[in-house]
Amino acid sequence: MLKQLKWLWLNMDAPYRRRHVIALCISVFTCLLLLVNPAFSQRLIDDVIMAGNPDPLLPILAVMLVVKLGREGLRYLMIIFLEKDSQNVIFNLRRRLFTRMQYNDMLFFDSHRTGDLMTRMSADLDWCRHFLSYIDYRIIDAVCTFLFATVYLALVSWKLTLLLIVITPVLLLITKFFSRHVRPRFVFMREKLAEMNTAAQENIAGNRVVKAFAREDYEKDRFEEKNRAFMNSHLRINKLWLTFFPMIELLVNAIQLVTVFVGGLFIISGELTPGELAIFTGLSWAVSNPMRDLGNLINDLQRFSTSAAKVMELYYAVPSVTDAPDAVPHDRVHGKIEFDHVSFRYNNKEVLSDVTFSVEPGQTVAVMGPTGSGKTTLVSLLARFYDVQEGEVRVDGDNVRQWRLSDLRGGIGTATQDVFLFSDTVEGNIAFGNQALSLDEVKDFARRADAAEFIDKLPEGYDTIIGERGVGLSGGQRQRIALARALAVRPGILVMDDTTSAVDSETEHYIQEQLRSLPFDCTKFIIAQRISSMRDADLILVLQEGKITEQGTHRELLEKRGYYWQTYCLQYGIDMREAG
Repeated sequence: MLKQLKWLWLNMDAPYRRRHVIALCISVFTCLLLLVNPAFSQRLIDDVIMAGNPDPLLPILAVMLVVKLGREGLRYLMIIFLEKDSQNVIFNLRRRLFTRMQYNDMLFFDSHRTGDLMTRMSADLDWCRHFLSYIDYRIIDAVCTFLFATVYLALVSWKLTLLLIVITPVLLLITKFFSRHVRPRFVFMREKLAEMNTAAQENIAGNRVVKAFAREDYEKDRFEEKNRAFMNSHLRINKLWLTFFPMIELLVNAIQLVTVFVGGLFIISGELTPGELAIFTGLSWAVSNPMRDLGNLINDLQRFSTSAAKVMELYYAVPSVTDAPDAVPHDRVHGKIEFDHVSFRYNNKEVLSDVTFSVEPGQTVAVMGPTGSGKTTLVSLLARFYDVQEGEVRVDGDNVRQWRLSDLRGGIGTATQDVFLFSDTVEGNIAFGNQALSLDEVKDFARRADAAEFIDKLPEGYDTIIGERGVGLSGGQRQRIALARALAVRPGILVMDDTTSAVDSETEHYIQEQLRSLPFDCTKFIIAQRISSMRDADLILVLQEGKITEQGTHRELLEKRGYYWQTYCLQYGIDMREAG
């Protein structure tokens, strides 16, 4: 708990921190003001009613009214301070969290579910805001009200006060028991919330697949299961609270009974005046209410602690792929690529083993191989989405670890088969990596990717909002916009990971012709299964089970009669027995 509180405090900027302290001081002062009116109530009963003297009546009532109005005004100001500051703190904290996520590595996103990250950025952060705007001042209210009232009542009658507070240790024991048992239940409930959000996010993102396989009923039942698990976790906490609450209420009511019964006896014996008993009846709630609120506050504190711990995991997540302290700045990527005995493991599973090859600037290298052979991983290492465990990946003669990530990735244009387009205009998507592009330049890159013709037919042309993930476009259209986006950064290295898998042969041929006449020099890295996509490459690599089993030109690989030759025969309808 203290760790979470310290973290939240350190993430409050100085102006908000000062105003927050002022607001909490106002809370303490207004708790002290609670003692004023009961004191004047004593005078009202003893000096006015019992003495039959009406002269002090109006002054006493006027003071009581001013104190009441003043206290409520201060409380209003306090709440305004707390609410405004808490919103600003969470705004800044959410911004910092989002920034940290942007610079985290692929391993981080591989190991965290989208729904869980969204829960941390929304519901968990909101509990941090709730602590700053409500929980902390309510705790101060409860503690100060109890202490101030207890001290004041003790000054009036220490005997009756002792009888009132003798129940406190029992309340503390019950509260400690409740706190110990409720925390793990909140952790469990928070996990169920993340699972429910993940299920909803996956269903929304994959709604086309759901409809394509008519799995609406299955998805409905799956979400209902997650929803019910979250509801049941909530009910278990409420059940524990309902077990705890009657005990608190019983003890609180006991305080009020003691006040009336014992106070009446003290008046009869002459130890108390009626006005002093009015102080006790007027402030007995100040002793009992903090005890009643204690359970709710413990409940809220546990929820805050659980949520803040999850946010802190995200906040302090350290990327494994970062700029080296001695990273060398580079003006641009020229395109020389070297893999020197590279091996890579993911979750202790070997994905690439002893991969060695080199490519000169401006050349084209093609990679083919069966599914799961490590093709996409190979280009991921090039952009340093992951770091190799053995060997070196060099770009322009320098180990990629010595490049600044912004320089390296800024010089690599990537277009993948699994296209992600933003909910933005066509122009905005193409110019995503280079915001300085003019509309004419955007159109030129769209033309080179064979996307200009269908873009011109869209309702608003390049200003058409294409929807999240490119909804409304065909697979081939999305791929061509993604290729135009990759070309628009004028990369020194262009990576095409099955980029033309969803286009026809004529379109593929046109794109290849355009790639040969780009207005800038770049090395092309093509991952494909079509022989037609790679036959003109300067170097063709065949990956099988993470190892390069064949490499050479199209003609050289045909002569080897290996995997490449077999694929060639299958795609062009050649009988391998006759050809062999």
